[in-house]
Amino acid sequence: MTRTAWIGILGVLALAACAAIAWGGRQPDEANSGDYRVLAPISHGNLTIFPVVSGSRHDTSMFITLDEGLRSGEVVVSEAGQLQGLVRRRPAPPIRFGPQVNRLVLVNNSERPLLLLAGEIVTGGKQDRVVGKDRIVPGNSDPVDLGVFCVEPGRWTGTSAQFGTTFQIDGQLFTPMAQPSVRSKAMADKDQQKVWAEVNESTRAMAAAAPLGTGGGIGSGTGGGMPGSTTSYAKVMGNSEVQKKVDAVAAPVERSYESVIKQLRNQNAVGVVVAIGGEIVWADVFASAPLLEKYWPKLVRSYATEAITRHGGKAGIDAKAAQAFLDDLNGTRQVVEIEPGIFRHTEIVGTGFRAFELASLLPKAGFAVHISKMSE
Repeated sequence: MTRTAWIGILGVLALAACAAIAWGGRQPDEANSGDYRVLAPISHGNLTIFPVVSGSRHDTSMFITLDEGLRSGEVVVSEAGQLQGLVRRRPAPPIRFGPQVNRLVLVNNSERPLLLLAGEIVTGGKQDRVVGKDRIVPGNSDPVDLGVFCVEPGRWTGTSAQFGTTFQIDGQLFTPMAQPSVRSKAMADKDQQKVWAEVNESTRAMAAAAPLGTGGGIGSGTGGGMPGSTTSYAKVMGNSEVQKKVDAVAAPVERSYESVIKQLRNQNAVGVVVAIGGEIVWADVFASAPLLEKYWPKLVRSYATEAITRHGGKAGIDAKAAQAFLDDLNGTRQVVEIEPGIFRHTEIVGTGFRAFELASLLPKAGFAVHISKMSE
């Protein structure tokens, strides 16, 4: 047999091995089976949230979130062409391209590994961008080339050299989280035109849902964008009138969820299944309850934003259906990306859904950090 043939066979075997180790070494239909349990739903209007509890507990205290890193200044996000002058703990290899729509550069100067979630929005630079895929960036990192998608069609001028946070919730600054319909276009379709189309549709829907006024309040420091008067998805999300609509849905759900979790604290709540208008649309599950708590304020508002921009009836899904959605990971195709010693990212394509698992490969942290699943 020729050397080329052997290389081809070894490549196939390597891909098969990746598929076998994905989802903790189990087959897709067995992934996390029995580890997660869906609780009774919490509903407000057409939004229904099913809390998810887990029988497994993991220590996730080693991870820093994007919000924490941007607030402390230890994480810096910039246009590629603005890389010069960033403070790094060690010399970095040059990145030889200028600003591009689907590229940003991130430096993690923290001692802790950084967890990035698909759907997190960073504002500034020449355009606001949304992170396209879950990943882990090690501590004291070299500059990392991020795959992102623009969520601000129509602007290509610098507002600031670096990116930052925009939302203030209960006195804390957060990077906004894109609603599920926008997240899905970045994560599954990986198509800039589809992301822009969904952003335009969502901003139109927010403009229809929120009464026209002067806006302001939250936003990027000078007041939120008026629906219909800006191409910035993040600024429209931060408009005060839009936020009133979002909070009218999110606040009751958040209070009810926290009440349930307080009563069931020992059950280890780690995620949610989300239904809108009687249709299950999404699930987010984390490795620990503390990690979910860090993301919950902006996640619940992303779900509420989806609820006010999507037409549909009231709740009509029960916990049995939500459990079935969470358990079904029997895919027809897997795509696995591995950064040795850092993370494994697995995409599973199934009938009517896509699921994504980010697994840590760091020492003493070999577990699934975040799992998301979307209906298609």
